[in-house]
Amino acid sequence: MTQDTVINLATQAMMLAMKVSLPLLLVGLVVGLIVSVIQAVTQIQEQSLAFIPKILAMAVVLVVGGPWMLGQILSYTTELWSAIPSMVG
Repeated sequence: MTQDTVINLATQAMMLAMKVSLPLLLVGLVVGLIVSVIQAVTQIQEQSLAFIPKILAMAVVLVVGGPWMLGQILSYTTELWSAIPSMVG
């Protein structure tokens, strides 16, 4: 296994991690921003008010996008396992 192969595998794994986690992070960011604006306008500074909508929105994203995320991870893992003999040799 050469250094280029290791760097390529690490790059692919990081890109997959970013691609899979991006929807969750974006939804958390957008919902947090909206709740923060609402809290600033209404001057309600309750911690659970910011936490609960983010959890619910992220749960919805996991339910909707979960099969796609799982498919991405499974295809990467399958390709990695099938390429092991060519990488070792």
